[in-house]
Amino acid sequence: MRVELLTVGDELLLGDTINGNAAWLGRRLADSGVDVTRSVVVGDETDVIIEAVTAALGRADAVITTGGLGPTYDDLTRDALAKAAGVPLVRDAGLERRLRERAAASGRELQAMAFRMAEVPEGAGLLRNSAGTAPGLRVELPGGTVYALPGVPFEMRTIVDEVVLPELAARAGLPAVARRTLRTAGIWESVVATRLAEVEAMEGVKLAYLPEPGEVKIRITAAAPDAAGRLAAAEARVRELLGPVVYGAEDETLDRVVHRLLAERSATVAVAESLTGGLIGAELTAMPGSSATFAGGMVTYATELKARLLGVPEDLLAEHGAVHPDVAAAMAAGVRDRLGAGYGLAVTGVAGPEPQDGRPVGTVYIGVAGPGNSPTVVGPRLPVPGSGPEIRAVLRRMTVVHALELLRRTLLGLDAEAGTGDAREDREDRG
Repeated sequence: MRVELLTVGDELLLGDTINGNAAWLGRRLADSGVDVTRSVVVGDETDVIIEAVTAALGRADAVITTGGLGPTYDDLTRDALAKAAGVPLVRDAGLERRLRERAAASGRELQAMAFRMAEVPEGAGLLRNSAGTAPGLRVELPGGTVYALPGVPFEMRTIVDEVVLPELAARAGLPAVARRTLRTAGIWESVVATRLAEVEAMEGVKLAYLPEPGEVKIRITAAAPDAAGRLAAAEARVRELLGPVVYGAEDETLDRVVHRLLAERSATVAVAESLTGGLIGAELTAMPGSSATFAGGMVTYATELKARLLGVPEDLLAEHGAVHPDVAAAMAAGVRDRLGAGYGLAVTGVAGPEPQDGRPVGTVYIGVAGPGNSPTVVGPRLPVPGSGPEIRAVLRRMTVVHALELLRRTLLGLDAEAGTGDAREDREDRG
């Protein structure tokens, strides 16, 4: 099964919007055993869309398009497919009814332009969109099938998983596929890949490494008649080889894990932030119900506030400056005590782009103070991601992840850096 991808939209062609749909589709189809041979971007022009679709069907068995199915006049994919098929656009009564029902339920007045989403090429198949309004389309053209999908990412992904992939698998006789994504924090991609070499060699199993600042997700895919069994064996071995750095699976994000561990201990956490400027607090309040385990936070960006609000000794700040392991420890204990939480989590460091108090960019200290315990402090030397304005954003995000990971390890009674390995070589590569 050979498939080409066609993403439609001036905003994608001109670089105003990152083409995330094509990236997601490429990964998803490849993991499912579909051979993706080409990915093309075109603008909002009917003839250009027709030309691209026709050329793609001359090479591939099917084409998947995204974008151009909305209600506005520059949404031209349905028009192009109708013209390519030599058929008119017709109003689908079921789609029109659904549009009216959704508008009535939300108390909105339906604009005349919205009914464009109920127009489809005559004879086209409708692909159920359980996540939104505009359905996908299946249009048969000389040379193959075109699956036209909405450009809204979560709608497109829903239709692919629920409709398109099962159809492609049935047509091509693809083997059963099972996949699972594991999440790790505080370990570098090269270390993960090195440890998992034997899993890479398992028959019928494929690993993909998806790095993000401070984290690496590992997607395990098994494609075989006994896919579920192979997946279970591979996952068990990955967990065994990586140990405590695996903190969750699928959508189990680090903040959710931390909240669950706090709830199991009937505990709360308070945060004191310097370089992250409130990002940790934002992360810990993203989940509904987080007030049960998140007490509050202080953004003590100015050095003087670390002393006045958190009780960090002034002589310590005078001697070492704000970026020091003892300052992180004092901040963690201070916010814990002042906000009456069970745990205090604190970060201080240099996010750049310039050094501070003689400390290079990427120097970060993270402290966790538990109930009645001496604070634990780690000082990961984070790799500097390039030399442009992205330095601050990436380093701050990495600090959030490392801080939550230290809190998770503290709650589980794990060593602060157990299982992360020697990342010196990897850091130099990335620096």
